[in-house]
Amino acid sequence: MKSANYLVFFMSLLIFSFLKPVKGYSQKQTTYVIKNVNVITMTSSNAIINNATVIVSENRIESINGRIPKNAKIIDGKGKWLIPGLIDAHVHLPTDAYFGQKFATQKPDLTFNAQDVMTPIIANGVTTVLDLDSKMETFGQKKAIEKGYVIGPRIALAALINGGNGQGRIANTAEEGRLMVKNAKFEGYDFIKVYSKLNMETYNAIIDEANKQGLKTIGHIPNAFQGKLEQAFIPHFGMVAHAEEFSKNSVSFSEQDAVKFAKLSKDNDTWLSPTLTTMLWIAKQTHSVDSIKNLSSLKYVHPLLQSKWLTANNYVKNSSPENVTYFDNMVKFHFQLVKAFKDAGVPIVAGTDAGVSGVVAGFSLHDELELLVQAGLTPQEALNSATLLSAQWLGIEKQIGSIEIGKFADLILLEDNPFTDIKNTRKIAGVFVNGNWLDKKKLNGMLTDLANRNTAEKDKFDWKIFINNRK
Repeated sequence: MKSANYLVFFMSLLIFSFLKPVKGYSQKQTTYVIKNVNVITMTSSNAIINNATVIVSENRIESINGRIPKNAKIIDGKGKWLIPGLIDAHVHLPTDAYFGQKFATQKPDLTFNAQDVMTPIIANGVTTVLDLDSKMETFGQKKAIEKGYVIGPRIALAALINGGNGQGRIANTAEEGRLMVKNAKFEGYDFIKVYSKLNMETYNAIIDEANKQGLKTIGHIPNAFQGKLEQAFIPHFGMVAHAEEFSKNSVSFSEQDAVKFAKLSKDNDTWLSPTLTTMLWIAKQTHSVDSIKNLSSLKYVHPLLQSKWLTANNYVKNSSPENVTYFDNMVKFHFQLVKAFKDAGVPIVAGTDAGVSGVVAGFSLHDELELLVQAGLTPQEALNSATLLSAQWLGIEKQIGSIEIGKFADLILLEDNPFTDIKNTRKIAGVFVNGNWLDKKKLNGMLTDLANRNTAEKDKFDWKIFINNRK
């Protein structure tokens, strides 16, 4: 770890010592009882427990249909459905270093309020995220949540390693790749993300070293494997982070290619997180920027990012009839891919690539679940992709991912059954975040406050002025 990174980390700890927990969010846990609720356990047996009593104490699920403790807070679950908290296995959390290393040595003139970043996530019942390009500031966000200063999800951290001449963690030899992995392990990262500009030798070394260090690997299929896709599927390449990584290796977008790609993944035990919503949003923006202007959740995005999405949108800028057709066809092919991967028995994990223009964290996971169902998954399979299956890939299925006694109380209370209609995951009556109850009124209030502040501050942020001032 570089000395500058140490400084950022320890300064974060110093700042936390002066912060106070969020109002209405108690670190001293209350015992809750959800009465007469239908429990979708999402266990391997797929059990549903009707008209159950679920007791939550000290941020854990204490019992199901056990004795109700005295002085417990009662939540009426009659006619409602309880599911595990959702997991988004592909996000990019905005941090103060969000705009890259180019600005790292300049005096910062922008900070992201951590609670504002997390509010849309937890308001949508997303209680765990995998951040796929974590910075030291992301460690700070994670610590703030753990201390109770911010209401937010559990955060798993991935270190991104790329090749070429860019900024950040760059490795262009096998030795450099192994060193980057060892450094990431030492710094406390949970996963390694491989990226597009790695050469073959370095890519192979990174995956091998990550396995030796006990770290799973997720990411892109480097461009060096174009025309040699089979060579990218080596032991311990754990998950492909986008369906696009396959479609960019297809000329015809044929069903035959989809089946071939699925077999490659199945034979190598490589999972898929297709991020269908990302490519759908990219395609929309090649048609018109109005897709962003009319986005109902845009008001929950930081005003500077709103400005960037609307005025410096490369998908809009580089749009052409050819691009429109290409991306529309890619969207269709991704649906074919998901169907082929399902038929081949490849595990499919829900991720959104939240942070891409149009892909709003929290809201986007519900979009992804609906798209997975459109692509051929059952509602139960789609929900599994964002609960137990994701927890299993993250290696934390003993703590979260299903509703079982002893697991963390990361839970969502729904008005209707998501197995009947996956859109019902949006009908949230309340969320348990690490055992703390946030009802619909509280969640809506948090979202309203965020939208009002963003609207009030919109005139202060202009992407083009911001960039010009940074040059």
